[in-house]
Amino acid sequence: MTRVWKWNRPVTVREVLEDLQQERSIAYTTVMTVLDNLHQKGWVRREAEGRAYRYEAVSTRAAYAAALMNDAWSQSDNPAAALVAFFGMMSEEQRQALRDAVRIVQGPEETRGPAEARQEEIPAPAEENPGSAEDGDGR
Repeated sequence: MTRVWKWNRPVTVREVLEDLQQERSIAYTTVMTVLDNLHQKGWVRREAEGRAYRYEAVSTRAAYAAALMNDAWSQSDNPAAALVAFFGMMSEEQRQALRDAVRIVQGPEETRGPAEARQEEIPAPAEENPGSAEDGDGR
């Protein structure tokens, strides 16, 4: 699947084989069997081209990863605890990506907490200007 996602276009067994052979020795029939299995599982669709097929991913790699995460989460007997444990494993960059994703899905209005929403409605107090002629007691 990695090769099919990488190219993001319909690919032949021969193309995948040649790419894989740059890293290791592998048989044409092995690649053909794997792509056929992926087709039977519904992960790729195929279209005949002469005597061969062109294979194309049914979904994106991101959608596949999301489905895996959703499946794992739905199997938990305590989804909240599973999420807390998962978030604890994340790097700061991953947590920021999560916050960004929540903002995208929910929109800017829904991602703000009540305190953030109130701050927008109530003007912030004016800051004292340390360079002004008056000091704090009005002189």
